Amino acid sequence: MKVNEVPQDPKDFREGDKITKVMYAVGDDGKYTSVNSAGWEPDNFATKQAWDAVDEELAATEQLVRSGQLSPIAYYMQKCLMDVALLAKYAGKWQWQVKRHMKPSGFAKLSDVMLQKYAEIFNIPVTALTQFGK
Repeated sequence: MKVNEVPQDPKDFREGDKITKVMYAVGDDGKYTSVNSAGWEPDNFATKQAWDAVDEELAATEQLVRSGQLSPIAYYMQKCLMDVALLAKYAGKWQWQVKRHMKPSGFAKLSDVMLQKYAEIFNIPVTALTQFGK
């Protein structure tokens, strides 16, 4: 595809979010060059579906946290698009320890230092963890 043929079908996935992607196309000189693209309809549709699924899962996790079945660690881990293995690596803990922290009973036993560590990982204030939904 040539530079002037790169799709430019902009789509707002969330209010204010503009996503651009780098695509490669053949320039006037016959060499490949990078071109910013606002996407194209099928790609935008698939991306929107994926984000909608993430939002649905996040809402379900939020309800589990509010009902006392999970700790705020589970919510923020999912919000940051992490899994247990990645969070454990960032936190310097074993996966089983992070899973324990995702339970309300394990979360209640966390030290201030560990709460601060999680807050830094999620880039939130500690109060967002300790006062979730209040």
